[in-house]
Amino acid sequence: MARSMSFFIFITLLAFAPICFSFKSNNDNLYPQYYYKSCPQALEIVKSVVAKAVAKEARMAASLLRLHFHDCFVKGCDASLLLDSSNGIVTEKGSNPNKNSARGFEVLDEIKSALEKECPQTVSCADILALAARDSTVLAGGPNWEVPLGRRDSRSASLSGSNNNIPAPNNTFDSILSKFKRQGLDLVDLVALSGSHTIGNSRCTSFRQRLYNQSGNNKPDSTLDQSYAAQLRNRCPKSGGDQNLFFLDFVSPTKFDNSYFKLLLASKGLLNSDQVLTTKSEESLALVKQYAENNALFFDHFAKSMVKMGNISPLTGSSGEIRKTCRKINSS
Repeated sequence: MARSMSFFIFITLLAFAPICFSFKSNNDNLYPQYYYKSCPQALEIVKSVVAKAVAKEARMAASLLRLHFHDCFVKGCDASLLLDSSNGIVTEKGSNPNKNSARGFEVLDEIKSALEKECPQTVSCADILALAARDSTVLAGGPNWEVPLGRRDSRSASLSGSNNNIPAPNNTFDSILSKFKRQGLDLVDLVALSGSHTIGNSRCTSFRQRLYNQSGNNKPDSTLDQSYAAQLRNRCPKSGGDQNLFFLDFVSPTKFDNSYFKLLLASKGLLNSDQVLTTKSEESLALVKQYAENNALFFDHFAKSMVKMGNISPLTGSSGEIRKTCRKINSS
């Protein structure tokens, strides 16, 4: 047992050994060394808890990465998503994009608890989300990058923002791109960050219309490979089975790689929001082809886009707070 545990720790360390992409944050208030003096063990604590969670359940890597995305697109990267309903706050966890699908909150609770013991009220929940997303990506075999730090936590949430700002599986390409541009992100960011769907799952309810009634004519989506559609219909009927899970990338569902883009080119993207990257824009199609052919280019662009996304409207300085627990604001 001791030998196997030592081997796991060795493999985990190797996962974080690839060349580290380092980028300067566009926000001068955020920088990777933010906790070097105030909480030197912060990054190691986050990494350790995430590694344990992903070892227990590989799917958790995608769940933690998704939480960072869903947080940043609502009021900026301020951990508003983590707040439960209380003190006049209506939680974002009940929004359409998050209800019955956002998960991993217990892992973040464990990280926060460990950090509070090591250095009380020092490391923000917003920074924990950013670090956990990076560590999850690396553990799944994806790129490494330095995470600019120094975010503070919001004292409020926005249910309407969560419902309106996060791209939905059935949105049109123009709508999705518009939501990215609203956050200061561009087409490259859209296609690169969509590559996070190389890991994780989606529910039947998120793509059912593609199988049966894509355009309101009771016909399946013509851009979906029909043999693949037939396989999906076996476990995603016209009614029922809403929560049945399907791999977003059935070729390598727990490995962070470029097979997602190869599947798009084969008309086997699971979600409408995936497949429109190849059918509604020549520029996005060109990027999909580049990433499908060049995994290193995908990794490079993804890492840069993650840093860029992590810079969406962070709270810094005296704004916000450092929560004692990620689920509720501090008592006044």
